Amino acid sequence: MNPPLLLLHCAATLAMVGLIWFVQVVHYPLFSSVGQSPFPEYERLHQKRTTLVVAPLMLIEALTATLILTTDLSPSARDLAWIGWVLLLLIWLSTAFLQVPLHRRLAEGYDPLAVRRLVRTNWSRTIAWTVRGFIAVLLLALGADG
Repeated sequence: MNPPLLLLHCAATLAMVGLIWFVQVVHYPLFSSVGQSPFPEYERLHQKRTTLVVAPLMLIEALTATLILTTDLSPSARDLAWIGWVLLLLIWLSTAFLQVPLHRRLAEGYDPLAVRRLVRTNWSRTIAWTVRGFIAVLLLALGADG
């Protein structure tokens, strides 16, 4: 295995685990406190600033998850890596087809139904990234063992 690759992957994944939990428990639920009038500008800034933080981490995570699959892995590590990769694919699909359209809708104005749906559908990403965090730590531990 490639320890620097595993370390970079683990760092990016765990950063996303922390971010997704913050977004799920704190950030998205606070959307309802912004107010109707300033909400479109708030949402625009939210999307712009969040992308600056999240996009590089998601790209690093996706690249390293894919590269890990090309390294010399034990059968158990390979299974873990594939499970993690499939979870990452599901996260990206959820982001593209659920969360991004809801954010576009919210950019037009505050919609309590869209906010509730955003919080509800984001649980799938939160759970998937949390499981990915455990997988990334296990892969790092397996890689450190040799």
